[in-house]
Amino acid sequence: RKNTKRVPSFRKLLRTSQIKLDNKLKNKQYKQKSAAKKYRKEQKKLREAVRDAISRKPFPLEGCKKKQVARKHEEEEEDALPLDMMDEDDLKLIEDLAQKASFLTRDLSSNEPVHVKKRKHESVIEKYEKVPRRMQTEPEKELIHLLPIKDKSGIIPQAVEKPVVSVARDEEEDTEEMEEAEEFDEEPLPVLTPEEMAAQRRQKLQERKMHIAALASAILSEPDNNIKKLKELRAMLMEQDPNVAVVVRKLVMVSLMELFKDITPSYKIRPLTEAEKATKVKKETQKLREFEEGLVSQYKFYLENLEQTIKDWKQRKLKKSNVISLKAYKGLAEVAVKCLCELLVALPHFNFHNNIIVLIVPLMNDPSKMISELCFEAVKKLFKQDKLGYASLGVVKVISGLVRGRNYDVRPEVLKVFLHLRIKEVELQKDSEDIAPKKKFMTYKEKRKNLSRMQRKWKKAEEKLERELLEAEASESKEKKLKLHTETLNIVFLTYFRILKKAQKSPLLPAVLEGLAKFAHLINVEFFDDLLIVLHSLIASGGLSYRESLHCILSAFHILSGQGDVLNIDPMKFYTHLYKTLFSLHAGRTNEDIGIVLQCLDVMFAKRRKQVSQQRALAFLKRLSTLALHVLPNSSVGILATNRIFMQMFPKMDLLLDNESQGSGVYLPELDEPEHCNAQNTALWELHLLQRHYHPTVQKFAAHLIAGAPTEGSGALSLDFSQRSATELFEAYCMKGMTFNPPVASVTPRRKDTFSQRDSFIDEELNKQLQQHISETAVHKSLDFAKHLKESSLS
Repeated sequence: RKNTKRVPSFRKLLRTSQIKLDNKLKNKQYKQKSAAKKYRKEQKKLREAVRDAISRKPFPLEGCKKKQVARKHEEEEEDALPLDMMDEDDLKLIEDLAQKASFLTRDLSSNEPVHVKKRKHESVIEKYEKVPRRMQTEPEKELIHLLPIKDKSGIIPQAVEKPVVSVARDEEEDTEEMEEAEEFDEEPLPVLTPEEMAAQRRQKLQERKMHIAALASAILSEPDNNIKKLKELRAMLMEQDPNVAVVVRKLVMVSLMELFKDITPSYKIRPLTEAEKATKVKKETQKLREFEEGLVSQYKFYLENLEQTIKDWKQRKLKKSNVISLKAYKGLAEVAVKCLCELLVALPHFNFHNNIIVLIVPLMNDPSKMISELCFEAVKKLFKQDKLGYASLGVVKVISGLVRGRNYDVRPEVLKVFLHLRIKEVELQKDSEDIAPKKKFMTYKEKRKNLSRMQRKWKKAEEKLERELLEAEASESKEKKLKLHTETLNIVFLTYFRILKKAQKSPLLPAVLEGLAKFAHLINVEFFDDLLIVLHSLIASGGLSYRESLHCILSAFHILSGQGDVLNIDPMKFYTHLYKTLFSLHAGRTNEDIGIVLQCLDVMFAKRRKQVSQQRALAFLKRLSTLALHVLPNSSVGILATNRIFMQMFPKMDLLLDNESQGSGVYLPELDEPEHCNAQNTALWELHLLQRHYHPTVQKFAAHLIAGAPTEGSGALSLDFSQRSATELFEAYCMKGMTFNPPVASVTPRRKDTFSQRDSFIDEELNKQLQQHISETAVHKSLDFAKHLKESSLS
């Protein structure tokens, strides 16, 4: 019987799980086995029936024969003569016959000979043919009734027999096809050389590339009419030729990604309701609906293919077709991740963006460095270009769930991504003003007072039109944006506080402290007391590195410099800890952390100068000058710029420029308490050393500070230095690129006068001897060591 079941479509195969497919295959095999078993049983029964019919002795119809025998006996009795009327010869013959047993038992109605049972070979077939049998009734033919015909005689019904498909013929065709396929498979393939195989592979690859290019150009030229070609191109993701499968799949992935970036509209496509589907629309609208529906479905299937590729690589699972090796799966997965990252950044407004976020965020914690870096960069770009905050909120939610679900066992870079969020007060106000400009409309009283009736009518229509235009712009209000940013920050702080509470020894702590330092001015006032207590306990525990402690100090002072001014908290312990930490920095690995120190000093002194005592400022000025001798030039410039701010902001800082001591006591540089180290009794002798520094900018700053940091006159700095902050100068003179700023001028040595005769100062006789010696040494002679050994032994 021919299998009329349709082959499952590609879409159905994607939706069906592997377990379900295996169960379907098992059920199919079981049905085939049971059908074959049933067929064998029927054949066996048929054979047994034929065998029984052959072996059984056929008898004629008993009832009919009995009636005939009874009638004959009656006639014989009637016709029989009495014995006395018979002759003697006839009576004697009857008596002889009566003595034989066969005479009595013989069936007189049959014409068979007497000893027929003694024969060895009976005619069984003839007896079997005499047995009445039932003729096989033909199946009733199914009729299809047609319209009747009306004639003079009346209505004539019309009917046609329904055609019956011959099962035997279909089975014969199937068997012939199977035989042809087996014969075709049995033909041996031609053996190719490596060169021929490489040429064949190049040819196949070129054909596939041309096909991909043709489909992509057709889709780009007319996306509305060629949306079906997008399905054809996506079907090439299942390339089955093992020679070119990996390359073709990669090319198709990238081509589809670029196509979706180009043809996707700038709005989100929503599914149509039942009422909208039922209503009649124009041809153009219907065409647009079909295009949008096809685009969304193909985009969904494309994302599912990318997800499946990544899952297969993660699970190290081979497909049944075994077209692609396990090693090639990593390359395919990397291309799939690149495509997902591009779509994450390029289409944040389109459908299934949250699904892409759910795929990308867990890959940030992937062991593969390349894949995790791709995901980091994509999320950073998304944060930087997201002005409204929808996409940022989605990413932050998924990251928070990932950190909590993994029990805080994630890479620190996952939390450092929060530092790239666009949540700042200045940018917030600026963006909201740009996006939602305020439009002021006239009130009813103003219209009544200043305008006539006709003008009021026109003004009303004009304002209505302007309102509709503002709604059509889909501009987000400032309140909505603030609400989104507030929700995002709440999730960020919730993640940070969980780590501070439950995982203080986690490697995520530096990232948490760095994030708190950046967003501390946006924290709610209710949390300030508890947060400061936690930060101080972390510093006092002694388990933090110098960098983590710097972030703690920066977070604490960011809290106190913003809304924390209303709190009555003495941060002296944080000043003491920073003063103690300064000498742990040097010109080696820790040089990059000077930037954090400069930020701390700016928050602790410049923004809180009224709360800082003179003794504390003098102690920090002296220790920073000492530190400037031990760090790289960019750090020295940043520190000296901070000292310049100290000398201009706090009075009596010029005490340290005088050799005479002020007050009682001796300066104690080893003491870690800035209030009690007697810094007023020392001098800034480090500035004289820095005046002879190899970097010209350091020399300028040192000379400027020795002169008392004047704002005018000959000792003042140029505007390029005076108007830039310490952090900006630190970054400007950074030596990460192995370049010196300012560049070192190249010094060309003086060229001496050359003479035409190089040997003019050598004596003539000496010159001749030199030339002779050079000519002799120029001739190479073979060295005979045996000869020299004989001469030495004879001597």
